[in-house]
Formats: sequence, structure tokens, C-alpha cells
Amino acid sequence: MNYNNKKFRPVSNTENGEITKKTIFLYKQEGNILTSSYQGEKIIKGHLIGLVDKNGNIDMRYHQINEKGKLMTGTCNSRPEIMENGKIRLHEKWQWTTTDNSKGSSILEEI
Repeated sequence: MNYNNKKFRPVSNTENGEITKKTIFLYKQEGNILTSSYQGEKIIKGHLIGLVDKNGNIDMRYHQINEKGKLMTGTCNSRPEIMENGKIRLHEKWQWTTTDNSKGSSILEEI
């Protein structure tokens, strides 16, 4: 699976997360290396870097500056699903590595 030049938007997120339906992710991929820049609503600027396995699963790390001016970091594992319309839905399990180390889950869909 190749995520290069694909855009994603969250459709759900647990309460302790910062991304919202107004956060847009632009993915870039070279080989199995994935990067993304993202921003929107509660996120002033964010970046992620990860590795894509042969099934399209992503093991990533992210950092972002939130609307309060705070630097936040975390880890995320993302599993793809191909929807009926052919677009990708990502099922994510993540954990903050700053603040309280809490965990959460989110779903992103290709736009």
C-alpha cells in the first residue's frame, strides 16, 4: 500500500486526543518511509514519521504544537481498511509520550 500524496481527516477520536474533524493530514511516502505534516483547529503544526509494513500498517511517532503553544509527542500504530468507495480508512491506537502517557484511538479517512 502506498500513501503518497493522500490526504486524511479524522472522523473520530477519543476525548484525550487533540485532532478534530478540522485537522488535515498530508501523507508522503518513499519506499516504506512515511511522513506527514498536519494542522487544523487545536493543532497549530504537526509532523509524523513512520514505517509502513507489507500490509500497509504504520508504526509512527508524532510531534505537534497545540493551540496552547505546548509541544506534544506520542506514538501511534495505524491499521488500514479499504472502504467500499476504494478510499482508505485508518484505525489508530495511540499514546502520548508527554503529559500523562494516556492512550486513545482514532479513525481517519482519506479525502
